[in-house]
Amino acid sequence: MSLNKVTLIGHVGQDPEIRATQDGREIANFSLATSESWKDKQTGERQSKTEWHNITAFGAVVGVIKNYVKKGPKLYIEGQLQTSKYTDKQGIEKYATKIILQGFGSKLIMLDSKGDSEKLTPEKINEMDKANSLKDDEIPF
Repeated sequence: MSLNKVTLIGHVGQDPEIRATQDGREIANFSLATSESWKDKQTGERQSKTEWHNITAFGAVVGVIKNYVKKGPKLYIEGQLQTSKYTDKQGIEKYATKIILQGFGSKLIMLDSKGDSEKLTPEKINEMDKANSLKDDEIPF
């Protein structure tokens, strides 16, 4: 048995980019920043580090992202790691790792409503839950 699951809580780095595949399905891409801070034992100074994560979403959750996710707010996400290999313009092979939100086991929860995001009403939460629910054809077994 194996498990490929990523859980992150962080701030949205830029407004999501929404594109469509050739067959009309929408894809959302955005970055999520996670930060940690600590006190340096030798100097006593506060130190911090930010990691940037590339997020790609498919399926019903794209509608929620398109309508409610903007730069700045804090999100909780659960998804899977996916690494792809590509060749750059100079012919050098490179790798890119993303967190994929799609179907079974993926989750996106808005934790605050900073910036342009609207307050979450019970109706909006219900809409988000419906968008995150599984359809029979998305179950991976």
